[in-house]
Amino acid sequence: MKYVLLGTLGVEWAGKQSERTAKARAKLDKLGIKLESIHYTQGPYDFVDVVDAPSAEAMLAFSVWYAAQGLGRIQSLPAFESQSFENAVKQALAG
Repeated sequence: MKYVLLGTLGVEWAGKQSERTAKARAKLDKLGIKLESIHYTQGPYDFVDVVDAPSAEAMLAFSVWYAAQGLGRIQSLPAFESQSFENAVKQALAG
């Protein structure tokens, strides 16, 4: 399942980008989560990532771990492919 991660950086980690990302990538690998893209943003979130996780529990474990490390906070949103959305609409509107 793909997820969009909306994240913030912990104040103490903002200047330690390479160390923070190395720790996060290692944990993602350990949980079987594939990092597909990283985008840094301005506004309420510092970054937006797209990942492919083997389960919702793996994604939850990463989010909890990220916060527990003091790296910041992550909000994870399930991301559906367009075909999945179209199928869901058909099912929802079927008589």
